[in-house]
Amino acid sequence: MDFCGWSWEENKLFEMALAVIDEDNPDRWKEIISVIGGKRSEEEVKKHYEALLRDLNIIESGMFDQEFGEAQDCTQDITLTGDEQKLLTELSIENCLRRQLLH
Repeated sequence: MDFCGWSWEENKLFEMALAVIDEDNPDRWKEIISVIGGKRSEEEVKKHYEALLRDLNIIESGMFDQEFGEAQDCTQDITLTGDEQKLLTELSIENCLRRQLLH
């Protein structure tokens, strides 16, 4: 599965990183790049983020065309592997420690 050149795994890690790496972190994009495997440029990551924001705005505005799926089930359970859960926990702890050091 391909999301504009991004693998499903990259997207999943990207979204996890966005959730735990603070927006005010001056190294946010570098850390996100590291989390997703280090193969993307800062420009690519920022463009992907902007596309995600556009998609969210379209969905939240109600402009999303419901004809695509009629009665779509928009819920999906996501099961994280042990490694993904460990990464998410490490990112959360690292982010909390960074915030404590800054305050």
